[in-house]
Parts: sequence; structure tokens; C-alpha cells
Amino acid sequence: MGRGPYSYRDDPAVPDFPDDRPLVLFDGDCALCSGSARKILKHDRAGVFRLAPTQSHLGRALLVHYGVDPDDPYTMLIVQDGRARERSDGVLAIAARLPLPWRLAVVGRIVPRVIRDTAYDFIARRRRRFPGQAWCALPPHGVDLKDRVLG
Repeated sequence: MGRGPYSYRDDPAVPDFPDDRPLVLFDGDCALCSGSARKILKHDRAGVFRLAPTQSHLGRALLVHYGVDPDDPYTMLIVQDGRARERSDGVLAIAARLPLPWRLAVVGRIVPRVIRDTAYDFIARRRRRFPGQAWCALPPHGVDLKDRVLG
């Protein structure tokens, strides 16, 4: 993740996309990740976040740009203010922009990153075992996807 701000703009493999708001990349083949994306859409009534599945052209290109294997993404990635955050830092960055009570999750920052990321990795390695639906273009009830989902 050690790339400069907005470095993807200079990467010819990354298609242009609106980066005026945070973009969350999630594994659309994973029920846990897709469920998280649906929860973001549902609770982010102000439309702070855009989302893109890692299986999309944009999602794959950004993963490669940031050194994440696009065929086995181990992390939900958030691109915010031109910088990427992954693993527990990404989750906490998302929580910080959601309304209460979700915002309260930021207290997790008091836990050292190595411990948070170890817990994140434990769940991420088992993410495909969780039951539920993988991503499809159907939004949560009452949520308009226009300008919210890219790719």
C-alpha cells in the first residue's frame, strides 16, 4: 500500500473513475463481503461511499495497482483521498464515515494494528465458508444504486 496519493491516476491499467468520494472494493463472490457491501449501501444514506466488486475491470485494476492478488483478494480495500487502506484499517475507515451506531466501531483503533489485522486475516481466510448471497446488482430495499456502484 506504499504508493503516493492518487498514484492510480498515472497507471494506464487503471480506468478513470470518479474519486471525489471513498471507493470500497469488495469480493463480489464472497457472501460475507457482499453482505458488508449491502450494509454499507443501506446505512450510508448520505451516499458517502461508492462501491465496486473486485471482479469488475476497475476493481481488478486497482487491486493489481496496490499489490493485491485480484484472483484471491485477501482484503476489502478502501480508496479514500487518493490513498488505499486495507484490512482492519480499511474497515475502521469505513466505520468512521457511517452513522451511529456503526461509527462506534472506531474504538477498535485502541487495539494494536497487528492484533486487529490478525483477527481480520483469520476471518478473511475463512470468508467463503460464511453462508449468504454473493453480490448481485440488486440493492438493499430502498437504496438507489445510481452513482453508488462502479464497475
